[in-house]
Amino acid sequence: MVPVWPVRQAGRPPFYTEENRHGPMEKRPNPAPAPSNSRAISDYAFIGDGRTAALVSRDGSIDWLCLPQFSSPSVFGALLDPERGGRFRIRPTAPFRVERRYRDGSAVLETVFSTATGRVRLVDFLPLASGRHLLEPNRQLLRLVDGLAGRVELELLFEPRPDYGRGPFVLRPGPGRGVRCEHRNELFLLSADIGPIQLDEHHAQAHFTVRAGERRAVALSYALHAPAVVPPLREVPWEQAAATARWWRTWSGRCSYRGPHWDEVLRSMITLKLLTYSLSGAVIAAPTTSLPENPGGQRNWDYRYCWLRDAARTLEAFDYMGYRDEAEGFLGWLLHATRLTHPELQVLYSVFGEARIPEFTLDHLAGHGNARPVRIGNGAWQQLQLDVYGEVVDGAFYYVQSGGRLDRWEKNYLVGFGDVVLERWREPDNGMWEIRGPRRHFTFSKLMCWVVLDRLLTLHQQGHLRVRKTDYERGREAIRRAIDINGFSTQLNSYVGVFDSQWLDASVLLMPHHGYVRGDDPRMRGTYDCLRRHLGVGRVLNRYPPGSDDFAEPEGTFAACSFWAVDYLAHAGRIDEAEAEFEYLLSLGNDVGLFGEEFDADGAPLGNFPQAFTHAGIVTAAIAIERARKVHSRWQ
Repeated sequence: MVPVWPVRQAGRPPFYTEENRHGPMEKRPNPAPAPSNSRAISDYAFIGDGRTAALVSRDGSIDWLCLPQFSSPSVFGALLDPERGGRFRIRPTAPFRVERRYRDGSAVLETVFSTATGRVRLVDFLPLASGRHLLEPNRQLLRLVDGLAGRVELELLFEPRPDYGRGPFVLRPGPGRGVRCEHRNELFLLSADIGPIQLDEHHAQAHFTVRAGERRAVALSYALHAPAVVPPLREVPWEQAAATARWWRTWSGRCSYRGPHWDEVLRSMITLKLLTYSLSGAVIAAPTTSLPENPGGQRNWDYRYCWLRDAARTLEAFDYMGYRDEAEGFLGWLLHATRLTHPELQVLYSVFGEARIPEFTLDHLAGHGNARPVRIGNGAWQQLQLDVYGEVVDGAFYYVQSGGRLDRWEKNYLVGFGDVVLERWREPDNGMWEIRGPRRHFTFSKLMCWVVLDRLLTLHQQGHLRVRKTDYERGREAIRRAIDINGFSTQLNSYVGVFDSQWLDASVLLMPHHGYVRGDDPRMRGTYDCLRRHLGVGRVLNRYPPGSDDFAEPEGTFAACSFWAVDYLAHAGRIDEAEAEFEYLLSLGNDVGLFGEEFDADGAPLGNFPQAFTHAGIVTAAIAIERARKVHSRWQ
């Protein structure tokens, strides 16, 4: 029996306005530029150690670092307020040119400054645990300077602003010529072999010269509730740089992908690994908070948590690329964290599996480009998103199909999610985009409920677990009938985002990816064409009509959705088109291959950065193309 929703009404559907339709990207109005003291998001590179991350600007300024872990308060936060946030900068005192790159296959960043008098290389990284069983700092950031040619005078500026710039803190002379910043029970210790450092109550500053062949080291060590360990600054930092780069090269060497754009795909895998909390296996959405999705606007969210929405694509990326340990660790975290709320699932959890993520605003911070509010925490944890059941079960399904094994408790938990879906799939929810308004019958949510029952039935047939076969088959078929009747508009010849409407949503491009329908099915071809007409901005896509949710302001085009279009083209057998679009989209990354959540009118990143959802989209698009090529070659 087909569930009954309100009869489709004539006229325009909810959320739809003609003003939401954009032409090519070059015709779309440019957003208001951020104030000159705010750096473009594309200006940043990203380093980390699997517990926290730092964003480093092109001029050698660390403008974002939270300690001791991803969602801890920032100690450097100029990213969100250049005046109050604090920074840690090393750069030439004279005008300079910049080139930068990551060491091959690693997360070790190299920035080369060229001035009229010489060239120097700045190496930034967070060392990985060495296993040398010696006394080492609790956490550490290393910045190494190598003289390459001539001589260059550099400036060091150390402006710690703990607790998001709320203080209080005290700067004092440290061991040797170092500086110690004391904040309650935390210590931030700066060590440097660069000569005298000038110190006042607000910052520390030094000028030093590096000639060709000379080396200097600067270290920031962190201690909490324990005596601080001061690292030696002779040969050890360079040994740590080599060891860290070597670890990353070994890890990168395990990548099994051999398709096109290998460098860019590997960079996405490294980014996903950097966003993985090493102590639990959770993958956070991004290392930042409140980078705006609309310059100067209010779409500013804290993404330093793990979204179940990202689970299946991230697990697929790790597993397909040969990273079984990461896939198994993430799945283990997923099933452990969700036990706290089982059989109900939340939208997001902390890296420790905490279920409550209360949301607050930091009114003292100006925001990136004056985009307020600045938020910490995320109120979306209280929403209902039925699609998350599909993400978790689909992730587990990928794991099992590649040879993984589930224990008895894990099987029971997955079956419990299936039972919840059987009971609740007819309910409206907030949808995968976390729209903060009335709940609605989102097509993608129904699709992922279908995925839950379909995957569990397959696992049942394969003998991995037991479900109520007849009930699940009936439920799966009922969901399919509902989607095909209520989720498809004959007027638009397209699947739509909300049942019995003409509201469009790019998430339906994932239907072939999830095995619901073939990519070359006439309904999917019509859907792709419709989305290109109505959501396309040049060669990228909006996720839904801009300004059509509870926020009236527009937003950028959604990066992951654009890569989903590549995924769709590959599934439709349009491989040459898929590769051309993939190559174009990859060109929109910044100079070190990183992507945000969205693109602005010029193709530059918007939103929290770098974004796991986007980088997972890059990997799954590459996988789809590689698989399509293999299928095509077998038919030649």
